[in-house]
Amino acid sequence: MSDMALVVVGAAGRMGQALIRAIAETPGVKLSGAVERAGSSMLGRDAGELAGTGANGVAIGDDPLPAFAKADGVLDFTTPASSALFAGYAAQARIVHVVGTTGVGPEDEAKIAAAARHATIVKSGNMSLGVNLLAALVEQAARALPADAFDIEILEMHHRHKVDAPSGTALLLGRAAAEGRGVKLDDAAVRVRDGHTGPRPEGAIGFATLRGGSVVGDHQVVIAGPGERIVLSHIAEDRAIFARGAVRAALWAREKKPGLYSMRDVLGLA
Repeated sequence: MSDMALVVVGAAGRMGQALIRAIAETPGVKLSGAVERAGSSMLGRDAGELAGTGANGVAIGDDPLPAFAKADGVLDFTTPASSALFAGYAAQARIVHVVGTTGVGPEDEAKIAAAARHATIVKSGNMSLGVNLLAALVEQAARALPADAFDIEILEMHHRHKVDAPSGTALLLGRAAAEGRGVKLDDAAVRVRDGHTGPRPEGAIGFATLRGGSVVGDHQVVIAGPGERIVLSHIAEDRAIFARGAVRAALWAREKKPGLYSMRDVLGLA
């Protein structure tokens, strides 16, 4: 089988460049297109040269349609509205769409789900292999420990430039905890505490958000019971882990039928 041809959207950003580097170092894939927003100062630049892998002859453009038409898949860590748009384009081209975008609201989620009728979409709040293993462990722990005795709190910290809170990873972990307890996260989540809050509601899944510096991503799930605490954590030290996970997801999805999948499907943990 020929190498899988991949397009990177948001190619000039930090994650876009990390994706280009991951493609360059992974057997079985090749960069076939690089897309940036209209008006970007990086248009026309060689994508490999910009990412530090050496010139590869792929110029950064602003039109995704011709790039998608000659590709087998697209890697996307952009914005919610852009990802919903790209999902539609991927459906038209019948290609794989790997979505690592966070902060996606219900309207854009619905558009992505609709596109998955014709595109093979892998979407996750975090593409790291370690985080998705952590989510499986959190679900197992939440299922095993009684909600009337053990409280679940999720703490996350990211760099000062992150625009959504809680992070997509924190919500992924929260959904895993809620799944383990057989409840809906929207019904159990406590995202803000301020002032005289009263006692902690039984069964609540709490979130705490920190922002500062250049932190790539720290996550802790604290399960606190009478006289003991279980702390499950993951520390991201390099954005390359997300890029490598996205490339792995694309290769996994290449032979799958259209549908909406997660990284837990990719890892066989679903």
